[in-house]
Amino acid sequence: MTTPLLGQMMDVPLTVSSLLAHASRHFGTTEIVSKRIEGDVHRYTYRDCEKRAKQLAQALMALDVQPGERIGTLAWNGYRHLEAYYGTTGFGAVCHTINPRLFPEQIAWIINDADDSYVLFDTTFAQLIECLALLCPKVRGWIALADDAHLPAVHAPMPLISYETFLKPHDGAFDWPLLDERQASYLCYTSGTTGNPKGALYSHRSTVLHAYAGALPDAMCLSARDSVLPVVPMFHANAWGMPHAAPLTGAKLVLPGKDLDGKSLFELMQAERVTYSAGVPTVWLGLLNYMKEAGVRLSSLQRAVIGGSACPPSMLRTFEEYGVEAIHGWGMTEMSPLGTLAKLNWEQSQRPPEEQRRLREKQGHVIYGVDMKIVGDDGRDLPWDGVAFGELHTRGPWVIKRYFQKDDSPLVDGWFPTGDVATIDREGFMRITDRSKDVIKSGGEWISSIEIENIAIAHPAVAEAACIACAHPKWLQRPLLVVVKRKDAEVTRDELLAFYAGKVAKWWMPDDVVFVNELPHTAVGKLHKVKLREQFCDHPLPSALEVENGPLSNERAMGGAESKPAAG
Repeated sequence: MTTPLLGQMMDVPLTVSSLLAHASRHFGTTEIVSKRIEGDVHRYTYRDCEKRAKQLAQALMALDVQPGERIGTLAWNGYRHLEAYYGTTGFGAVCHTINPRLFPEQIAWIINDADDSYVLFDTTFAQLIECLALLCPKVRGWIALADDAHLPAVHAPMPLISYETFLKPHDGAFDWPLLDERQASYLCYTSGTTGNPKGALYSHRSTVLHAYAGALPDAMCLSARDSVLPVVPMFHANAWGMPHAAPLTGAKLVLPGKDLDGKSLFELMQAERVTYSAGVPTVWLGLLNYMKEAGVRLSSLQRAVIGGSACPPSMLRTFEEYGVEAIHGWGMTEMSPLGTLAKLNWEQSQRPPEEQRRLREKQGHVIYGVDMKIVGDDGRDLPWDGVAFGELHTRGPWVIKRYFQKDDSPLVDGWFPTGDVATIDREGFMRITDRSKDVIKSGGEWISSIEIENIAIAHPAVAEAACIACAHPKWLQRPLLVVVKRKDAEVTRDELLAFYAGKVAKWWMPDDVVFVNELPHTAVGKLHKVKLREQFCDHPLPSALEVENGPLSNERAMGGAESKPAAG
């Protein structure tokens, strides 16, 4: 057998520390700006950041933290949290970002499952730490991301350490070690609404490749000319890779801290001339509402990525009106998380505006490194025709092959089943129609809850909407629409149902509408449909009452027999 001819190139490992080292050496004076918990604005450079990240590495090694040990963080987007990203992974430990919005019992379970050695936390979570310190006895120390003057008074089994005091004895004169690029780098737990969360353990290699791909022009399109503000928290799938893609490109990084309301975001974006940002729809809704009420516009923002949950088409159009390119995206914690972004190619960009908009309303096209397919109930591949929909499967170098601490793999024939139901059109644009657990199956046919929600949100009186399945004696399930009205707006049930006319098949129309003051959300800002289903599980649908109380025709139950396909 002939020995393959190998290339004669340097074998330089892809490590997380190389990203910050690159920014420090080649973009050393570029700013990192943080809105601090203390209330002021902190400024320093990539060069300063690397030195302090090295000090953190030295401090942790002085405590005999070994490569592979997990260091937890409970923190907002700030410069000290960024230092933790690099100071832990730089010498081979694992940075475990923890979502502080979860219930204390869930957080404790995650810390114990990860077996965190130390936990770094923002002082806003001091009371939470009092609780966690009792529930997590294996944690060797709790480090407050503050100086001694701002060290909170916490009753815990062990004294707190202030981060600045922790770093002070070390000088940062330290060379990042050469690590195996397949070593673990970050541990992120899913925010699942049922069962215990599961850990996705990223590698140095997967993290760097993800940063490369995320910065590409047809992905986030980052460059050294950008001022980047990640609204998405650094505890949510590593802020979608922006803390890595920004130093890779040399972009200015603006970190908003804990204040994510519309007014605070607007003022910070204006002050720091932010050109690019990313966040979930609920946060963007707050910003857009503030801008509308205050009668103001962002003068520098050029691009905004919207992900985490489906973006209503009306939100894309509102951003357009403000002169901002809104980029619909999709991904998962298990995918590091980027999968697709709705960016058009040259030919698509020459089409009429309405055709372009229809494409951009989809979740988009894969970026290099990700492959995807849709499969039917029998496991066979479905056609890319934009009509057939099935479970979305993915694979790639930053997609997990198994969960942390789990022996069995979720993969099916080498592909990761996402749990999303989707279509893919002939041009490769993917559209999520639902989560498999949220899809409504009525009379043997599927109804997309996301599409029902998007139509509702397009109504000028609707601020937010959720569509869930309610039990039905004849059709098994029928859609119920739960709506939050805009401030000072009025709309009735019948007016909202009439708004669906001509937009969907009649049998897709909700059977009823419920108005509420607010909708429940998960810890990362997604609609918490499990809670909604629990809350409205016994809601009496008008059509269901008619079935139970007397004969009901197909036309009355489904809104018109002519539009109801044959049951599958």
